[in-house]
Amino acid sequence: MSYFAHETAVIDEGCQIGDGTKIWHFSHIMSNCELGESCNIGQNVVVSPGVKLGRNVKVQNNVSLYTGVICEDDVFLGPSMVFTNITNPRSAIVRRDQYVETLVRKGASIGANATIVCGNELGAYCLIGAGTVITKPVSAFALMVGNPGKQIGWVSEYGHRLHFDANNEAVCPESKEKYKLENNKVTKL
Repeated sequence: MSYFAHETAVIDEGCQIGDGTKIWHFSHIMSNCELGESCNIGQNVVVSPGVKLGRNVKVQNNVSLYTGVICEDDVFLGPSMVFTNITNPRSAIVRRDQYVETLVRKGASIGANATIVCGNELGAYCLIGAGTVITKPVSAFALMVGNPGKQIGWVSEYGHRLHFDANNEAVCPESKEKYKLENNKVTKL
């Protein structure tokens, strides 16, 4: 395999790391995790056993990806955002056999300092604003902000806010791709 790891990074045995992936300063890639091709793992990142990252996942500085986290292709994880993996953690009670899965679908972006409570699926291309706390599943293309996270709109695959017309159609200002809103779900036309 052909990947880059900074000399201060720690990579445990049993990891699968895709070609073109870069692992930066003081990051720890733990055993039995999978990193796809062309990922970028920022400074001071921990990737716990069993975590799966698709292709082209960008993990910014100070992110911990705990066992149970799965990210599909093209996911962006902002600086210092947080995943949890136990719904009721206690220091004196070991619950390592009770980790709860969190699935982040293709193209989703999670802003800096956001918190994702375990057991929730984040839909494709959703955008989680900085500092948002996600406590429930998120729809594809949803724009979420606040604590707890509330949906305030919809975004395109390029991350632009979508403004739907009388026919419930919208156009991304950058890509010019068209979207349709039906039954509280957005699809690309």
